[in-house]
Amino acid sequence: MAETKDQEYFQMSTGKGDLGSIQIAPDVLTVIAGIAAHEVDGVAATRGNFAAGVVELLGKKVHGKGIKTDISAKGLFIDVFCTVRYGKSVPTIAQEVQQNVRQAILNMTGLEVKEVNVHVTGIQFETQENN
Repeated sequence: MAETKDQEYFQMSTGKGDLGSIQIAPDVLTVIAGIAAHEVDGVAATRGNFAAGVVELLGKKVHGKGIKTDISAKGLFIDVFCTVRYGKSVPTIAQEVQQNVRQAILNMTGLEVKEVNVHVTGIQFETQENN
């Protein structure tokens, strides 16, 4: 779901006394946002595509699944597509995801996120074992 393949690296400036340039790949931002979204209690999963599902079946964790990043002249925009656990408040979970993603990106990269859009794609019900 990380639709960032044809975008350039994000160039950062570190101020005066530069020792060189810092470039952040859009996939890095996608992974940070994915991990931050999963840290919120009440987020059951993030939606991915078929390829991400196959990769996870083979044992590899796809952290950027269900995250779309858009870096433009207007700023950094992140879309999170997630499933919420039954019984949790959807608006509360969505706000926590927004805050957690925004804070994680800021702490790890120093970048300000313009928008974090949360798309709740489903509710996960608890399954009970039949005895």
